[in-house]
Amino acid sequence: MPCVLLTVAYDGGPFAGFVVQPGQRTVAGELLGALRAVDPAIRNIRGASRTDAGVHARGQRVAFDTEATIPPRGWALAVSRHLPAEIAVRRAAIVPAGFSPRFTNLGKHYRYLILRDPVRDPFLEGRAWRAPGFAGDEPLARAQREAALALGTHDFAAFRASADERTNTTRTIRALTLTVDPGDARVVRVDVEGDAFMHNMVRILVGTLVDVARGHREEGAIVRALASRDRRDAGITAPAEGLYLEEVRLQDEGTDAWPG
Repeated sequence: MPCVLLTVAYDGGPFAGFVVQPGQRTVAGELLGALRAVDPAIRNIRGASRTDAGVHARGQRVAFDTEATIPPRGWALAVSRHLPAEIAVRRAAIVPAGFSPRFTNLGKHYRYLILRDPVRDPFLEGRAWRAPGFAGDEPLARAQREAALALGTHDFAAFRASADERTNTTRTIRALTLTVDPGDARVVRVDVEGDAFMHNMVRILVGTLVDVARGHREEGAIVRALASRDRRDAGITAPAEGLYLEEVRLQDEGTDAWPG
């Protein structure tokens, strides 16, 4: 049975997260409905990341099995006709039967947007976290110094939601940078790359950086939280609306991809 891999972008604001939930509007629910409009025999979809309510994506990966003989271009265009404006199929490819992007990923890249502005911007509302007290060179420098402390392989038990009950809390952060958006000096981009992430891990890391930047926590907070494994030693959980799943790197990107 053929398997199709989609790269999907979405505005997470109107949805109760990615995963299908009874009685809730979700990204996976909308995708599954659109796919079944093309092939009613499709039973389920397999996503690479279970993004929370309000979290956006530019590079979510979704795979599904089908018996329909439709080329990747046909899937991308046909499914798009049945999707709401907040969701777009950006790429389609053929992958081996039963392919699961969640268990074949080589790492993920998240981006978080922070708005350094004393007043609201309606064009960034729901798409960036407006964080008063973060403006200026020194708060940014403090956050950049703090970010370097998270690099490498550590036990990130202090940087996960209380509902996350995984016993293995060791993760590797390959990059954690803060840069000013070249097109808008009010916006700071926090880019995080790693092998895997726990529930709310990126948002807690960002919240800790902002707490340090604003002087709510002393520098070295990340080191102290890593050592104690205590959630109380890390910073606040940054709001969902500033977070974007930028890319999921996979072992197999598929064949006959459209666009190529």
